[in-house]
Amino acid sequence: MSEKGIRTRAIHAGEPHGAGNRPSAPDLVMSSTFVVDEEVSFSANNLDADTPYVYTRWGNPTTDALEANLANLENAEACIAFASGMAATTAILLNHLSQGDHLIVQNTNYPGTAEFARDTLSRFGVSTSAVDTTDVEAVRNAVRDQTKMIWIETPSNPLLRVVDIAAISEVAKQCGALLVVDSTFASPIATRPIDLGADLVMHSLTKYIGGHGDAMGGSVCGSQALLGPLRSEGLSHYGGVISPFNAWLILRGIATLPLRMQAHEQNAMAVAEFLEGHAKVEQVLYPGLESHPQHALAKRQMDNYSGMISFRAADPKPLAERMMAELEVIHYAVSLGHHRSLIYLMQTGDLVDTSYQLKGEERDKYLDVAGEGLFRFSIGIEDPADLIADLDRVLQ
Repeated sequence: MSEKGIRTRAIHAGEPHGAGNRPSAPDLVMSSTFVVDEEVSFSANNLDADTPYVYTRWGNPTTDALEANLANLENAEACIAFASGMAATTAILLNHLSQGDHLIVQNTNYPGTAEFARDTLSRFGVSTSAVDTTDVEAVRNAVRDQTKMIWIETPSNPLLRVVDIAAISEVAKQCGALLVVDSTFASPIATRPIDLGADLVMHSLTKYIGGHGDAMGGSVCGSQALLGPLRSEGLSHYGGVISPFNAWLILRGIATLPLRMQAHEQNAMAVAEFLEGHAKVEQVLYPGLESHPQHALAKRQMDNYSGMISFRAADPKPLAERMMAELEVIHYAVSLGHHRSLIYLMQTGDLVDTSYQLKGEERDKYLDVAGEGLFRFSIGIEDPADLIADLDRVLQ
């Protein structure tokens, strides 16, 4: 499958090719346990590629098909699916970091990751430095002898900053640290971080990859050497196991991922250009716009600009209330990457003071961009004229 086109791979990668019963659609295997005809160790530490199916927390045919598909799309050796993006995130951090280690993390990324890194890892003796990872020298200057991991998110949530994966990879290699990329906003249709030097790629499968807002999941792709221990400890011992039904739903969603991402990008560009020309809109952030501060990098690094827009408007709280009451097509709701459009006000106080705890110059920089808050807008695949009309009505 590695030589096939991306649309073919999205549909067919991970399909069984053995003899016997071969359904055209992926099997859904909901059993929690499996009949075995040989003695198998009861410890997850003794699992290997030849271990038969024993218990779904250790392995399941439906989940295996999802993992094989995702590994193929990311050009990775292996993949592990988890119950959510945060289950994948915490498994990576807890499995690869220990007391005395140092983590460099993006200073404005997904709040759940930011809060876990700062508040939870510190209880286990792991120190964290939050820096602007769009500044390669700032990352380099944050490196310590104890640095074991650099965590970036590109595009980032909610500022849509684009990080130079290849450049940060060089920093990570020089200090012997793992580079982990949260590529949820991009999807493997837009960016394949392993090709650019990343060690691990994390996704919230709940978002673009699942694509329909009806199944939660997460994944980690990388080398067999890194994922072997992560499967036994980070999955089996921590217990963030994806339901086979969710794995089946997400695998079904992947089949249309290339087509959906094309539609997301086309719609997002149309909506971004409309917003950029609207008198009530003060700033628009979208990597596909030439006005985006990292547009040149996005053009070089991304095959698709995705469907995420953030914008700032005057009087955001009253506008959010009008959206809740008056939007007809767009849903005022959290999450992103679904086939339907979702918008939500990301209030600056919540993020800057609670999730990120930015101080001084970093806080001022965030306020310069976000003001009182940014509307994070996940553009769906509806008719773009209907999305623009819906926005235009509430913006008057």
